[in-house]
Amino acid sequence: MDEGIVTGEGVLLDTRPTSFVSRALAALIDLAVLGIVLLAAALALGGTSFTPSEAFSRILSIALLATILVIAPTTVDTLTRGRSLGKLIVGIRVVRDDGGPVRLRQAFVRALTGVFELWLTLGSVALICAIVQPQGKRVGDLLAGTYAVRVRGKTAARAPVMMPPHLAEWAAGADVRRLPDGLALSVRQFLARTGTLHPQSRASLGTELAVEVQRYVAPAPPPGTHPEVFLAAVLAERRRREHLSAEASRQRAAQESALMQRLPHGVPDPVD
Repeated sequence: MDEGIVTGEGVLLDTRPTSFVSRALAALIDLAVLGIVLLAAALALGGTSFTPSEAFSRILSIALLATILVIAPTTVDTLTRGRSLGKLIVGIRVVRDDGGPVRLRQAFVRALTGVFELWLTLGSVALICAIVQPQGKRVGDLLAGTYAVRVRGKTAARAPVMMPPHLAEWAAGADVRRLPDGLALSVRQFLARTGTLHPQSRASLGTELAVEVQRYVAPAPPPGTHPEVFLAAVLAERRRREHLSAEASRQRAAQESALMQRLPHGVPDPVD
């Protein structure tokens, strides 16, 4: 079984950080694409008779610089979820520390920090930081809580965790609070990798995760419940309750929509 993080799009990611060479190559490709776009825009503008004033040229230069250094990288990373054209070609992706896709905040912090560590220092600060940092992070990654991983180039279908039949009654009556995202991700990954783990490591990690999850569940499972069975029951019950909540919200929205379309003060709806 493959190890890694499965994204919401079903893409399997290698959790090992990528090398600085791969990231530099992706950056060069993105830079080349940006240069082509700017050249095309300059040629299009040069074909017109428009002659900007000195003040307008200064404002345009500042806006163009901000777009190149901050706005464009932030927009691309946010819309592509950390996978620009250069990263797509090289086969890498920027993700959050918990494996989730980057959002606007992380993309903005990385782009803003990149003005100093990539542009003003010609990448020297980023190179030094990537060499020293165990995960190969640059300064922008450290501040944004992100790092680059390799995409394995295939999709992985993850089967849902099934409810153990003998724990269904207990789980239905248990108080299951929301698990922290990192803990829930660790449990899902553990249950998906049990067949590849060493028996001793599997037992130790399963027990450790069960102890952490039990802090958010009351009452405790029946005595003698295996840690892996307990974890599967909690995840399956959370999925069932989330489905019921989503279905109730959908029905409530449909009812409110129907009420909004009715005439006020008990006036009957017109008959066609």
